[in-house]
Amino acid sequence: MNRVSHNPGRVEWSGENPGIYLKENTQVEAYSTLALFFRVTLSPFGRGNAAIVLGAPDKALGWPDVPNFIMTDNQRMMRWIVDGWVTKMPTFVGKAGLGAMTWLDCDSVEKRPGDLKARYSETLRGSGVTLEMIWRDMGPPLPVEVTKENSATKEHEMYSVFLEAKSAQVKINSTALPGQIADRQFFGRTMSTAFLAFSETWVTPEGDS
Repeated sequence: MNRVSHNPGRVEWSGENPGIYLKENTQVEAYSTLALFFRVTLSPFGRGNAAIVLGAPDKALGWPDVPNFIMTDNQRMMRWIVDGWVTKMPTFVGKAGLGAMTWLDCDSVEKRPGDLKARYSETLRGSGVTLEMIWRDMGPPLPVEVTKENSATKEHEMYSVFLEAKSAQVKINSTALPGQIADRQFFGRTMSTAFLAFSETWVTPEGDS
């Protein structure tokens, strides 16, 4: 199939979407912590920032009982993204904590890229919570093109630039959630469960609009 320079599909949203998935026991399938950051630069509901943290993914409880919450400065946008994307991601499908998580307001977001190869972080503050997501020791950039059939939603194409991290932490009010990164299969290759995702764009293919 010939590649074309113009995709005729409809752009749904675009931005940054790095993540950190941790396991307390790397020999088991279940994750102890699931965390995603969003810096959305384009969507039908405007721009915004957010972070989802499920520190107890299988518990139908929210913050402060367990570390299950979302912080955002654009709730309307994030409710649309959670419903249309996050609930369909294989790692999040069926997680009781996703439906029970507490929605918190986000007052500020601080990005500290520094030397991107060595360390990258995002810090969100609001509602009495300071959340830090930290990635260390990044690999080379990996360009990704995902067809509708292979995407997380099975409805959209996805384009992004991934950098996998060799270690990562999620801290809430300076306390790190337990667990460490593991390996997973990512479109035919083994990659870390901590990753940066830049220029991520989700597109509804032509004819599916």
